[in-house]
Amino acid sequence: MSLTVCNVHLTPNSEKILYVSNSLLKQLKLAGKKSVRLRLGKTSIPATVKPIKKPGKHLYVTAGLRSSFRVPKSGLVYLLNEHEGDLQLGPLIGVMSDTSSRSVTSPFGSRTGFIKQILRAGNKKAYVFAFSPRDINWQNDTVHAFFVTDSGAWVRKTVPLPDVVYNRLPSRRAETSTSINALRERFIKKKIPFFNWSFFNKSDVYALLKDESDANRYVPESIMNPTPDTIRAMLDRHQFVYYKPSAGSLGIGIYRLTYLPKKGYFARYTNNGKNVLLRFKQFSSLIRMLEARHGRSLRGYVVQQGVRLIEIDGCPIDFRFHMHKNGEDKWVVVGIGAKKAGRGSVTTHVKNGGRLMTPEQALQRAFGARAEEVLDNSKQVAIELAEAIERNHPHLLGELGFDLGIDRDEQVWMFEANAKPGRSIFKHPSLKSEGQSSIEHILEHCLYLSKFRRGEST
Repeated sequence: MSLTVCNVHLTPNSEKILYVSNSLLKQLKLAGKKSVRLRLGKTSIPATVKPIKKPGKHLYVTAGLRSSFRVPKSGLVYLLNEHEGDLQLGPLIGVMSDTSSRSVTSPFGSRTGFIKQILRAGNKKAYVFAFSPRDINWQNDTVHAFFVTDSGAWVRKTVPLPDVVYNRLPSRRAETSTSINALRERFIKKKIPFFNWSFFNKSDVYALLKDESDANRYVPESIMNPTPDTIRAMLDRHQFVYYKPSAGSLGIGIYRLTYLPKKGYFARYTNNGKNVLLRFKQFSSLIRMLEARHGRSLRGYVVQQGVRLIEIDGCPIDFRFHMHKNGEDKWVVVGIGAKKAGRGSVTTHVKNGGRLMTPEQALQRAFGARAEEVLDNSKQVAIELAEAIERNHPHLLGELGFDLGIDRDEQVWMFEANAKPGRSIFKHPSLKSEGQSSIEHILEHCLYLSKFRRGEST
């Protein structure tokens, strides 16, 4: 097997011939070969080979070949020679997303900018396109794909099914639909690696870690669908707890519940962008308020042990760890953002008055000279958690976001794990390079899954 980078040219000739420079033929050990099988994504065709005298690694694909072999563009791309007589261009990488309001300049809604970044970074050595489920034609195994030109414009081209799919569907509801479940199974049946499978619910994460004793020690006590008696017992044990929706995100619907002997019960939450603090003399009154807002069953919620986090100016700090699989299929920490809660806010989300900082800024304030050691330890914990989740998850993962906290004793706690983490931490000026590194890691993992590993290129 060999992997190299070559320059692909698209020519107008009508004959079905593949012209290959002599130096490339020699490297591929195809000198004297009359024909090869040419592959792109999930399609392949036989092609007659003709050598040409041209220095460097060049491949000329004629219009005659392109009528049944849809090469999307000319330029530098990987060439994989896995079996004798087989030449595979690519990889052909598909980024799957969707929006309810597609436009010419914004085909993927609010995710358009991020997706364009991936495509532009990938254009250097691969074929990277974006698509939504409705763009797939399963009858002829093609995709009416979105590509980005060098000038940044969107163009549509029909290509074969890709070598690998990076899933960034934005809707939890859509992902649980029958059509999306069927789509994922079709990709698997066709042996097309597909990551990340779906959003996590909080209950998913607890279930994945329940038998992982080492990793589970970083998870606060958490109980799904708690009864009022359970909530009361948790308050007695921990003094304060978080009560939050299992399928929630962005801090929406989270309550911080506190019990102070002789003072009563307190509920802090955000309503219409404003922080609310309520006091109840009786526990039963607190429960009646929750039932009035969310139904008597209290199902779909989790109650989680409160943790006394490190603070700056009396405001708690937590951390978003953005994790990726790299080109060697190993978990690495790519970016960390520290989030300082706004005064009176129940969460550290920026929308609720939170402030984004670098981890070094936050930990220096909290731990002084020990800041670097505390940060290194938390990175190891994040990798340990990612490995534990992956061991128990039935599908491919390539990206995770952890909301971690650190208490005053330097203990690390995991509050949330996200299979499709947001990218707000990369808006911090000091994390811009980490944002670019995140995109590079996505592409590197796509190369790994599609067997176009850079480490083996020549």
